[in-house]
Amino acid sequence: MSAQPAVTVRMFTQRFSATPRGARLARYLAVQQLDVWGHPYGGEVSDSVALIVGELAANAATHGRVSGRDFELRLQRLLGSARPGMLVIEVADARAERRPPGPGGLVAAPADAESGRGLAVVAALASCWEVRDREPVGKVVRAELHL
Repeated sequence: MSAQPAVTVRMFTQRFSATPRGARLARYLAVQQLDVWGHPYGGEVSDSVALIVGELAANAATHGRVSGRDFELRLQRLLGSARPGMLVIEVADARAERRPPGPGGLVAAPADAESGRGLAVVAALASCWEVRDREPVGKVVRAELHL
């Protein structure tokens, strides 16, 4: 049996109402949790996570909203030799039929468009990101950020 490298995982998980207020609260609590984990408010990591969570939470509240269902934010801070200093951000919602394009399917929004740039912001800030199926129903947008 081979030895597995030690990994420490710190996790924050919270459900929010699928409303603009829920999206704002998700962003606020993500930044607060990062501060607890040693990444102070206003720092590069905190600012990047605030933008990523803000965009993903707003998308979940706007495009992933299902009446009577919340969306979920999960932050995982991975520490160890296998993946040192990695933050995983996941935002899950219950709507499966309105799936955003994956990383290879992003199309630039027209210059005069009032929306459509959120996932481009996520792509620019995250080390990588993807859209996954959520069991039993829905989707998860997952972004990784090297700390």
